Amino acid sequence: MRSDVSWQAKAGQGFDLAAFVIDGESQQVICPTGQTSVDGTPVRDPWGNNTIHVGFHRPTCAVCSRHPLCTRAKTDPREITLRPRPLHEALQNARRQQETEAWRARYGPRAGVEGTLSQAARAFGLRRCRSIGLAKTQLQYVFTVIAVNVARVDAWLTERPWAKTRRSAFASLAPLAGAA
Repeated sequence: MRSDVSWQAKAGQGFDLAAFVIDGESQQVICPTGQTSVDGTPVRDPWGNNTIHVGFHRPTCAVCSRHPLCTRAKTDPREITLRPRPLHEALQNARRQQETEAWRARYGPRAGVEGTLSQAARAFGLRRCRSIGLAKTQLQYVFTVIAVNVARVDAWLTERPWAKTRRSAFASLAPLAGAA
């Protein structure tokens, strides 16, 4: 899952969503200073998903000494958009899990598969079928996979370096093999 993208979470200071107590039954939120939200309005986000827009009382929020930790707005109160309770809890649980080493170890092979799919889609047009019919489509996919493999073998044989941000598990073993 994508991590919390709010400025509070990115900066590591202020009150991000995790700092609020959420009561899913009453659709109310309690801020870290103990103030309760005044409205919980069901709305749809731009992608058509059900969400709940929660706002706090303007006069109370505006005079709070911790207001700058909550929002960058000078006079407006903090507003929070939540997913329905089951989805919100599942999202928070997934975010907690992906911070563990066990999850990262389990996800590692998937990252390699996603890299291969990305290369096939971006460099070899995997998402666009140029033919009509299942047999021709399957043949195009086979040729695309062959092209990806040929490109990877060529890169390996010519020792073309990968992007600087990437280093395979096999390549990381190479310095160890020279020491033995």
